[in-house]
Amino acid sequence: MRDRWFLSVFILLGSVIALFLTIPLLKLFVSVGLSEMGKVIVQKEVYESIFLTLKVAFIAVVFVCFTGIPLAYLIARYDFFGKSFLESLLDIPVMVPHTAAGIALLIAFGNGYMANIFDFLHIGFIDSTTGIMGAMMFLSAPFLINGAKEGFKKVDVKYEHVARTLGASRLQLFFRIVLPMAKSDISNGALMMWSRALGEFGAVVIVAYHPMVAPVLIYDRFNSYGLKFSAPVAADMIFISIVIFVLVRFLNNRAKKI
Repeated sequence: MRDRWFLSVFILLGSVIALFLTIPLLKLFVSVGLSEMGKVIVQKEVYESIFLTLKVAFIAVVFVCFTGIPLAYLIARYDFFGKSFLESLLDIPVMVPHTAAGIALLIAFGNGYMANIFDFLHIGFIDSTTGIMGAMMFLSAPFLINGAKEGFKKVDVKYEHVARTLGASRLQLFFRIVLPMAKSDISNGALMMWSRALGEFGAVVIVAYHPMVAPVLIYDRFNSYGLKFSAPVAADMIFISIVIFVLVRFLNNRAKKI
């Protein structure tokens, strides 16, 4: 009897937050309708902005995989001076207001000697895909780094010690033992980073209003034409994001069982 009461309470409480998170999405899809979503998605401005969003977010994830995973491994495996401070710094982007992050990026890379370096390399930052990627990456990279760090911590150090005694180099044991054993957490972290990057608006709109990514286009249409013209774009972007997210999550969970 007590177990049934316990489960009933938890089901009720869980249902409250589940409904809160799903009702707005369902209401959006129902109010817009599939026909309107279909009409809007074929508009050049819409599909180009959605494709740009997906592409730049993916590139940002790939970049952080090459740079953030090694950093996560160092943090997980080694103790060094300033480690706690470094971990705190890596978490700060998640906490700061996104518009403040955009201004910080603009000051750091849009002006001064860093801007000169970008100009020398013929890489634009303000109003460019590079700036969009920087804004996405700054605010979403902690998800991948922390996911990889937790994955590496779960791998027993004994496996590495055994591999070393058998003559494996550090590079070999990382790619053949540590990385495969932590791949689930890394994949989840990468998926969370990619998802967070897709929805980034505050920093992006300050660094690069153009070319328009989907969140900026939705905001622009809402300001210019109102809810009627912005809602279908929002519905299309959310639908595509959900499909990709569910597919990747399904493949990741299926890989765990193999």
